[in-house]
Amino acid sequence: MTIKVALAGAGAFGIKHLDGIQNIDGVEVVSLISRDLQKTKEVADKYGIKHVTTDLAESLALKEVDAVILCTPTQMHAEQTLACLKAGKHVQVEIPLADSLKGAQDVLALQKQTDLVAMCGHTRRFNPSHQYVNQKITAGEFNIQQMDVQTYFFRRTNTNALGQARSWTDHLLWHHAAHSVDLFAYQCNSPIVQANAIQGPIHPVLGIAMDMSIQLKAASGAICTLSLSFNNDGPLGTFFRYIGDSATYLARYDDLFTGKEEKIDVSKVAVSMNGIELQDREFFAAIQEGREPNSSVAQVFNCYQVLHNLEQQLNG
Repeated sequence: MTIKVALAGAGAFGIKHLDGIQNIDGVEVVSLISRDLQKTKEVADKYGIKHVTTDLAESLALKEVDAVILCTPTQMHAEQTLACLKAGKHVQVEIPLADSLKGAQDVLALQKQTDLVAMCGHTRRFNPSHQYVNQKITAGEFNIQQMDVQTYFFRRTNTNALGQARSWTDHLLWHHAAHSVDLFAYQCNSPIVQANAIQGPIHPVLGIAMDMSIQLKAASGAICTLSLSFNNDGPLGTFFRYIGDSATYLARYDDLFTGKEEKIDVSKVAVSMNGIELQDREFFAAIQEGREPNSSVAQVFNCYQVLHNLEQQLNG
């Protein structure tokens, strides 16, 4: 059975998914949805996608569509995920699941009612570098004492990963912190029991904090320090230091090093080195096998409870 997919959001991340899906057997993208019809047609032509629209509802009405991948602006995620579930479609929504606790609660409640596969793109769970560390933890060979995480961008104007103007505003807490808050609890296999946050000045035009610092503690006793900035004029992305009881690991994108900067070969950890492709493989395998995926809405929900609590602190 070929899984037929509609993909919404033909921007930088949507294209990463399209590239990854090309390597996965038994999956076909049959519909592409995005804001600018002409640009969407150009992407669709490149990937051989026949149906193009600017309206998600039009794609959801297609009987042949089994599943939807949402790579749309953060503010649309919860509402669009609900629409997919109501239409009877399996859905993978890019991170974050929602930009409010209520949005996350609504999605989880509907997923439980429908029993459809609903997954959120917490890619760090799938990157081979982080999978390597997780395998060490699962085998009982490594336990996290502390994680030090830096998420840095140079984004003083509203542009995407390709440097193109964007129709929406990014957010350090509800988008970028979500990756590391979830990863910390996932790698520790322990819920977050304490969380603190402070933020820098609010940008006069973008209306968001450009700098943020977050502290987390897991029930296991492990701690995490997360620094986030849109002001950093230097290497972009997220850099992780795992300090454990038997080793130190440095994860940078899909590369992993020891604490002494010795490179670790992670090429055999999974069938691909591409975290997005591995994430998509898990989504489609869960549909085919009728099971809950890693990074399901239910599994990542606690992350959004923590983000909500941090937002309350920051607004207080």
